[in-house]
Formats: sequence, structure tokens, C-alpha cells
Amino acid sequence: MASANNMTELIITGLFRDPEVQRVCFVLFLPVYLATVVGNGLIVVTVSVSKSLRSPMYFFLGYLSLVEICYSSTVVPKFINDLLVKVKTISLKGCLAQIFFFHFFGVTETLLLAVMAYDRYVAICKPLYYTEIMSGPVCHRLVVGSWLGGFFHSIIQIFITIPLPFCGPNVIDHYFCDLHPLFKIACADTFVVGIIMFVNSGLFSVFSFLFLVSSYIVILFTLRNRSAEGRRKALSTCASHITVVILFFGPAIFLYLRPNSTYTEDKLVALFYTVITPMLNPIIYTLRNAEVKNAIRKLWGKKVNSRIE
Repeated sequence: MASANNMTELIITGLFRDPEVQRVCFVLFLPVYLATVVGNGLIVVTVSVSKSLRSPMYFFLGYLSLVEICYSSTVVPKFINDLLVKVKTISLKGCLAQIFFFHFFGVTETLLLAVMAYDRYVAICKPLYYTEIMSGPVCHRLVVGSWLGGFFHSIIQIFITIPLPFCGPNVIDHYFCDLHPLFKIACADTFVVGIIMFVNSGLFSVFSFLFLVSSYIVILFTLRNRSAEGRRKALSTCASHITVVILFFGPAIFLYLRPNSTYTEDKLVALFYTVITPMLNPIIYTLRNAEVKNAIRKLWGKKVNSRIE
């Protein structure tokens, strides 16, 4: 790779240029990242240990939280470290690795959200067949399929990027490596690879979002004949998932369906779905789900009692 290009190291401009602003961002975003890891890790441990959270919905939630930790960790630790560094650099190989894992975990999360929507559809629209359709082996295959889907998506992204020649300037106008800013420094026409990326990322996000919206439209249509109490219980299990879907897909569709740009707004939108959204997800799921909250209380109650004894 290095022999095919005139540069092996890239300079990242970062989110802001002002050193004072960067230090303020460090103070703000370090606790956010720690909260992301702790919050999602707490859900993973709770779902794994608690006997009351054995339904497919919580099985998928545990994996979603695990993916959130990995997804955030692909970008945020280096971003936080770079806030204290004057010259922010990354090797070309490291940049490609970051792109691969960022898209790998991002698409895996997308597919898991789709799987969770399907789970809610079966639970509400076909309750008599729920245990048969969402059996243990089926749930495991759906999770494995989500990971494989993310892997193949990222492999395509890397295969279209590696052949590109990069001969300078070696400055990426972003705070992490992604395809749009990397294509800008390629010494070749990137129109074709840009179309491939548009289909692979942009249209994939749109169709996934439409699938999710369609599934919830069907669910709402099915609930119209239920009692008020039945509708309330069914919608309470879906509200958290719908909120997470909107927070995740909104910024992604905004960025990957637009032409290349260097707007500061793009960086701020990317900041939202790489730093903020992963932290919000465990808060959303725990605050709106009584079963998860009770399971967490029981888990920590047992730990506290064991320490006292």
C-alpha cells in the first residue's frame, strides 16, 4: 500500500482549530465516552446474567449494546486523544482500518435494529407463533447474519478504496477517517467509487430505514383493534426502539446521501452519531423499560449484599 502511494501518514484537521475550544471538548467528551462504555456495558452484563431478561428482545438488546461500545470505540478514543495534540496524525493503514471497523459496526447495528423491529412485529402481529418463529436458533442466526452483513459491507468499502492513489496533500478535513474526506485527497477520479459508496452506504441506510418504518406502520395498523391497555403495553416496548432508530438513521442518511462537502455542519452531525447517540441508547432503553430497570436494581443489589457479607 505504501509503495503505491507517495504518502503513508495523514494529518487530521480535527473538529475545531482553537486549542482552548479543544481542551473544553476534551473535558466534555471524555465523560460522554466513559458513560457510553459503562452504560452499554451495564446492559450487556445485566442481559447476560439476569434470568428475567431471557426473551429475544433482550437477547438482541444485549448485542446492540455490545456493538455500540465497539462502534464508539472505533472513533472516540483517538478523537479525544487528538484534542490534546497539536498535530493530529494517523497512518494510511490505520485510516483504512478505522474506516473498515467504523462501517463494520455501523452496519451491524443497522441490521440489529432491523432484526429488533422484526422481533416486535412478530410479537405484536403474530403473538401465537412468537415462540416458534423467534426460537433460540433463529435468534442466533439473525445475530450472526447481522455481523456478516456488516463485514461484507465494510469489505466492499475497503476494496474500492485501497486501489486509489493518494499523493497529497495529506490533510483530511475531518476529526476521523471516513470515505468522503479520504476521497478528497485521492489523485484520481473518484466518481465511480463515489457512486458505489452512495449505493453501499446511502441507499442501504434509506432502505433499512424504510423497512423499519414500514414494520412499525404495520404494527400500528394491527394495534388499532386492540384495547387501550393492550395498545399502551405494545407501544411501550416499541417506543424506545423507534427513538433509537430515528437518532441513528437521521444523521447517517443526511451525510451519506449528500455530495462531498467540507461544511462544519457535517462534522457536527457526525459528532452526534459517533459520540452522543451511543451514550443515549442505554439511557433510552433503561428509562422506558421497567423490566431492564428492575433487573439492574436486582443485579446491583446482589453485588452490594455480597460485599457486605
